[in-house]
Amino acid sequence: MHVSPTTIPDVLLIQPDVYGDERGRFQEIWNKGRYSEHEIDTDFVQDNVSRSIQGTLRGLHYQLEQPQGKLVQVLSGEIFDVGVDLRRSSPSFGKSVGVHLDGESGNQLWIPAGFAHGFQVLSETADVLYKCTDFYLPSAERTLLWSDSQLKIDWPLQTELILSEKDQKGLPLSEVEVFENV
Repeated sequence: MHVSPTTIPDVLLIQPDVYGDERGRFQEIWNKGRYSEHEIDTDFVQDNVSRSIQGTLRGLHYQLEQPQGKLVQVLSGEIFDVGVDLRRSSPSFGKSVGVHLDGESGNQLWIPAGFAHGFQVLSETADVLYKCTDFYLPSAERTLLWSDSQLKIDWPLQTELILSEKDQKGLPLSEVEVFENV
């Protein structure tokens, strides 16, 4: 397993060992001992899987209470996965990082608590698994506007985006509530 920091050092790109032969392939998605060696020493309490069609943009979501760290992996297809640092005391506050993830490579992205998260589907469909460090709490969920120019996110697909009503009504960074002590 190879772990490397992204342009925001707390967001990590994980390249797990993938073993393949004529039958297919095998990959370990999570091993607490192995990941804790790379400073991802957490307990996950909820796993989510989404299936989305090309052009779907989900996010940018976060929870003020019960903030969630997320380990994101694409099971099939390809996405552009994004994290935005919303920790006011962080040197990377307001900065974003985007990484292409696909089901073939098995790569993962670790996005710690205190970040907004979202992704855009680049393939015909994509199945995305994300392990969460805390439970979903609808009353605490907030949405950062995916298209806020201050975030400087270079979304790969610019036309025919499919957005939920909630994501269309996200607030820009200058108006959202952020994390003071995460």
